[in-house]
Amino acid sequence: MSDFNMMELPAQLVARLDKMGLKDPTPIQKQAIPHALNGRDVMGLAQTGTGKTAAFGVPLVAQMLELDGRPAPKSVRGLVLAPTRELATQISVNLRAFAENTPVKVAMVVGGQSINNQIKRLERGVDLLVATPGRLLDLMDRRAVRLEEAVFLVLDEADQMLDMGFIHDLRKIANVIPKDRQTMLFSATMPKQMNELAQSYLRSPIRVEVSPPGKAADKVTQEVHFIAKSEKAGLLIEMLDKHREERALVFGRTKHGSEKLMKNLVKAGYAAGSIHGNKSQGQRDRAIAAFKSGEIKVLVATDVAARGLDIPDVKHVYNYDLPNVPDNYVHRIGRTARAGKDGAAIAFCAPDEMGELKAIQKTMGISIPVGSGRPWEAMDIPESDKPRGRGRGRGRGRGGRAQGKDGQSPAQPQGAKSGAGRRRRRRGGKPGGRPATGGDGQRAAR
Repeated sequence: MSDFNMMELPAQLVARLDKMGLKDPTPIQKQAIPHALNGRDVMGLAQTGTGKTAAFGVPLVAQMLELDGRPAPKSVRGLVLAPTRELATQISVNLRAFAENTPVKVAMVVGGQSINNQIKRLERGVDLLVATPGRLLDLMDRRAVRLEEAVFLVLDEADQMLDMGFIHDLRKIANVIPKDRQTMLFSATMPKQMNELAQSYLRSPIRVEVSPPGKAADKVTQEVHFIAKSEKAGLLIEMLDKHREERALVFGRTKHGSEKLMKNLVKAGYAAGSIHGNKSQGQRDRAIAAFKSGEIKVLVATDVAARGLDIPDVKHVYNYDLPNVPDNYVHRIGRTARAGKDGAAIAFCAPDEMGELKAIQKTMGISIPVGSGRPWEAMDIPESDKPRGRGRGRGRGRGGRAQGKDGQSPAQPQGAKSGAGRRRRRRGGKPGGRPATGGDGQRAAR
């Protein structure tokens, strides 16, 4: 099966895919589409950037073309659930592209947009609805949408929906959809809860897997720089300056920190923008559009952008702050090396992020190559990174100290304190409590 022509897809859909430049299916598409067309439930596991959206989107549109009549008012024939607005937007764009010049109608409902406009759009009924769980439940409570006629259900990035606490919302939604349906679940990672989710929603599913869960795309080169927090901004600017004309995505951990970093980059002369939970949906959409068009070259984001951004020309991904959840690292760096292109993933690791780094490397089953500095030890924390009551001191110091192969400790980096008898102080790698969620279920901290 070398191309879409051999998958028994409707001729008009094959022609549409060809016009979009999609001639040869990716590995996940080759495995998933035939089973989906045969009506089987599918569990698809593949790293981000491998074409998962088309793996479920193409068979969805193909089967919609075979249904007779039009959807009843307020009803939905097929439902695609996504954890974030950005991912839902990306999915709806792709589905509309697949269904162009066909009777198949696609709609999207997410938080941050007018619910009244969404209610009006649903009054006529839709074939395919892409939704975030929170907004969908709001519409269900208002009796603005009916799922009793849905015969297709897709859970995309199911692992992130679990991580974001959507499990109860998913149960409420699934209880309304007919049990006699086809369900597809797609994910880039496989946390322990996934098996429970699969057993609850899928019936004798076909499992298709094209790469081990937690594995990065093959064409992503990775490196980590051990650096004090106070030195991160300087190193970032130094690196960005080497490729000013190439797109770079920079991930921070907090909304405030990401916004501050973006403003500092603008002051330094970079065309930069930001997206995070404090931005309205309109602001986020405009920033993404400017990034895609090349109007801005650097986009600073929290994990709200870790999934759902499909921009093939992102050459560099910077993990300015390491994520608390190891799987999010995989999704972050998956924003580069898309559509067969090369990409680079650069991580900055401060002393109190060693726990996160170890968790990431354990999840991925690799040791990320060191770009500069040495792995931090607890006694190596620079004064600028040590807690000082309600604030933090200022200081400089790049790099950390690690024991060599012979067990001896190399020379201490600038800014580190000496003293073998000092009590070791180190923060663990486990994240704290679960953040609150916003109106569409996204983390308020994002």
